[in-house]
Parts: sequence; structure tokens; C-alpha cells
Amino acid sequence: MKTLIVSLKSPANVLNDFRNAFKKISHHKKNPHFEISFDSKKDFTKFVNNIDILSTILMFRPKSVYELSKLCNKDVSDLNKTINFFCDLEIIKINKRKINGKEVSTPIVEYDNIQFNLAA
Repeated sequence: MKTLIVSLKSPANVLNDFRNAFKKISHHKKNPHFEISFDSKKDFTKFVNNIDILSTILMFRPKSVYELSKLCNKDVSDLNKTINFFCDLEIIKINKRKINGKEVSTPIVEYDNIQFNLAA
């Protein structure tokens, strides 16, 4: 099971966490840890406000962004902006394939759990 940890931290704390993770990697201490630390309340709020998209992808496994837009009752162009936001954070991956000569983008969430660390 792959868990994503989401937190809101100051830039100094994010940098300190990065240094610690880099030290562990350089000493070959591999511990799969997937964390996103926002230093912007705006981006953190955007993540939280759109978490329903992630849960819809996990629950219904839509075959396309269009199908996802119908499930979420959202406009495709607005949904694409949100998906790009999640793709930039590497939370959603897009699998592109051709069906009947038409390119279809399938959104995939690779995490089973999302935990919030609000004590940061």
C-alpha cells in the first residue's frame, strides 16, 4: 500500500526535510516515503478543495478525463487545469493510448492512502 503524506510547512522546514532525506539516500537508507510539503497556503487549499477528484479516480477508475468530468460533474477544461496541478505534484499520472484512432488520456492515482500531517 502506497501512502502519500501531505503537509503545510514553512520554506525553512521543507528545506530541512529535504536535507535529511538527501542524507538518508546518500547513506543508502531506503525508506519509501512519499510526502508533499506545501509552503503556500494557496496551493495547500487547492489540493484540499480538489481531493474529491483523487477519490473519484480511485473509486471509479475512469477510462478518460472526459469520463472523469462526468463523474465529478465538472467542466473538462477546468478539470484539466486541476489534473495538470496534480500531475505537476506527481500525484496523478496520465496514461495516453489510442482507441479507434483517437488519443485517450486516462488519469491514474498510484496512492491508496492520503494522510495529512498538520502538526508541521
